[in-house]
Amino acid sequence: MAQVKFEYGVFGVFELCQRGSLRYILNDRISYPDETFMDMEFKISVMYDIAKGMSYLHSSNIEVHGRLKSTNCVVDNRMVVKITDFGCHTILSPGRNLWTAPEHLRKDGVSQKGDVYSYAIIAHEIVMRLSTFYTQCCSDITEKIHRVQFPSGAGIFRPDLNFDSTSEREIELYTLIKNCWDEDPERRPDFRRIELTLGKIFSNLHNQATETYMDNLIRRLQMYSRTLEHLVEQRTSLYKFERDRADRLNFMLLPGPVVRSLKETGKVKPELFEEVTIYFSDIVGFTTLCRYSTPMEVVDMLNDIYKNFDSILDHHDVYKVETIGDAYMVASGLPKRNGDRHAVDIALMALDMLAFVGTFELLHLPGIPLWIRIGVHSGPCAAGVVGNKMPRYCLFGDTVNTASRMESTGLPLRIHTSQSTINILQRTDCKFEYEKRGETYLKGKGKEMTYWLTGVNGGQFNLPTPPTAENFQRLQQDLAEMIVSTLEKRGDGVFRKTLSTKIRRRETNSSLQSDSLPEYFHLAVTDNPSTYL
Repeated sequence: MAQVKFEYGVFGVFELCQRGSLRYILNDRISYPDETFMDMEFKISVMYDIAKGMSYLHSSNIEVHGRLKSTNCVVDNRMVVKITDFGCHTILSPGRNLWTAPEHLRKDGVSQKGDVYSYAIIAHEIVMRLSTFYTQCCSDITEKIHRVQFPSGAGIFRPDLNFDSTSEREIELYTLIKNCWDEDPERRPDFRRIELTLGKIFSNLHNQATETYMDNLIRRLQMYSRTLEHLVEQRTSLYKFERDRADRLNFMLLPGPVVRSLKETGKVKPELFEEVTIYFSDIVGFTTLCRYSTPMEVVDMLNDIYKNFDSILDHHDVYKVETIGDAYMVASGLPKRNGDRHAVDIALMALDMLAFVGTFELLHLPGIPLWIRIGVHSGPCAAGVVGNKMPRYCLFGDTVNTASRMESTGLPLRIHTSQSTINILQRTDCKFEYEKRGETYLKGKGKEMTYWLTGVNGGQFNLPTPPTAENFQRLQQDLAEMIVSTLEKRGDGVFRKTLSTKIRRRETNSSLQSDSLPEYFHLAVTDNPSTYL
């Protein structure tokens, strides 16, 4: 360290020691484990480095450190400990901390014997690899400093140092530490004597005749290198695991080619697909179900339905675009083109969806049927990722709007299919079964010929029986009455009974006042095969 004085202040110039402070290394038990690196031999060599540096410092013109602590002992790349922050007591107050000698806690000042006390606290940190001034009986720093400054009774307050279960070599080292934090400064050894004692302990611990100090240092660096290699392998394995988990999450949110393009270039180029098939479905009477359900029951209901829908998707070459409330949107033929298979996969998936709905039972409303409307349409479509935050793979074009109209103009437990989808299915080897519905009015499109998809030749689909047009006109009222009856049988408390009774009374009065359909439904079904919005 060197001091540089300018007109406007004094600056310190320090050597950079990349491994950080001694306190940092003692805390890092992963990079510097006891069993493979920081054994007793290495700890003694660290203590020896500090004692040798302090011995030189006390014999120099500086004479005293005054601020010695484990955070001021730094370690270079060769694992050599060096002392810093010395000489600062001339421009900075020494301060009061866990390394401060008791005599300087009682009266401000610095001394060489005070440095010896600070060295003893650091030596205890090195040997035990515990927190600074560790004691089981006290963890508060302020209380520790007070008990050192004002000892009570005959005993003095010092860190825990157990002599009972130690070896002969450790007893000699522990005795040196205990002498260095003696209450009487005059009884503490100087650093020259500490240096000689540690050299003797090191000689007894290790056979100097067969291995020099440099040999020992090289061996330890090699051991440290192997430890780092093992640590790098562990960290690399953890990184790969987290990266793979993040990739799996990304592939669940976006198509594979889109994820790869975002990772490589940070953007996704919009693409036009000449022919895709899009599926829409929603739950008939969802508003009524929500009226008689708590928010958590609605979320659980949608989660149960969508989890089963998602599992069906795994068996088909389709891509789930999004869910909005009770609406479920799926596409095939993008981002990977698959010829005419997009219509086949969507048709088979829709039949599987309908078969599942026929067997599904609401957990919070047992006995209440679940009805969905399904609409399918094929045509050209543009796709791309829109926005920077929470990017989504969005579809654009008239095909999307028409598919949505096919769903909204359909009927419960029916797969409403457009002429374009039927044309593609007829070009394939799969023999699908369908019924002509007739001309259907689609908003913004006019009258279009549409069909009901009913199955596939040779396929075993246990499809539910759809309600007739007459039953459909009173579907909402019947559904509400069924739910109220179910709730009353369950006896879900006075509040829910009262609420359901009020809603039933309100809906009954509304039906008496007007012969029109409930406001949830937007269709008028007549004997004429054409359906108008």
